[in-house]
Amino acid sequence: MSSSDPYRELIEAFALGSLDVEERAGVEAHIATGCAECRKALAESLWVVSQLAYLTPEAVPSERLRGSLLKTVRAEAAEAKTVVLRTPRPAIPLWMWGTVAAAVLFAFYNTYEVQSLRERIRKTQETLAAQVKLQQESSRQLALARREALILTDPKSTRIAMPAEDKRFPVLQAAWHRELGIVVSGQKVPLPSGKRTLQLWLVPKAPGAKPVPSLTLRPDADGKFDLLVASPPDSLEGTKNLAITEEPEGGSPQPTTTPIWVGAVAGK
Repeated sequence: MSSSDPYRELIEAFALGSLDVEERAGVEAHIATGCAECRKALAESLWVVSQLAYLTPEAVPSERLRGSLLKTVRAEAAEAKTVVLRTPRPAIPLWMWGTVAAAVLFAFYNTYEVQSLRERIRKTQETLAAQVKLQQESSRQLALARREALILTDPKSTRIAMPAEDKRFPVLQAAWHRELGIVVSGQKVPLPSGKRTLQLWLVPKAPGAKPVPSLTLRPDADGKFDLLVASPPDSLEGTKNLAITEEPEGGSPQPTTTPIWVGAVAGK
């Protein structure tokens, strides 16, 4: 405690009980603020006061005086203990509460911004992935269309007419290029029932050989049939006929119905 502390000289007087009401109230208020040095000084002063009795000549007080003295000492000690221990918890300034609230709000804002940024990144990635997939599919379809156009227009392709046994059905046209594959196309082709599909077969020239399964396709809603087989399962020279049957969804390893369209690979 610094010597300039205005309560320094009052602590000892406070312990002796010699202060007036106003001075005593001031010391009590100061002690209640939690001043550690003043609390220590008060405890030391109270101890000194308690030891003064041992410095006087030994005398036996009357019972009444003794009881009054003990009562006073106990009251003073209890009051001093209450003053020393009654240390209020330091109040948190309002500006500090504002700082804490601002920090919490800032943390929530940052969390929201991070989540929002992640969501935007995810949506952007999904959009880009969809665009890449669409571009890849467009490129694939374009490549197939070019391949099909080459098969149909190349003079080296073998033309195969595929009439239907039912005269109400249109005649399908096939073109077989040795290097690029087979194209089978037609218009106003009836849709198979349910989820069934049309399947192309290559019938070998070898006697007793079983038809070789190829791709499946359902006509579109307008009856357009356009089947491209980039890698035929058999050679042009080894194939006698092309045939199309109606099969269950996904196709069959062997024909389950009578061929609807059949085209002879004539002269090959």
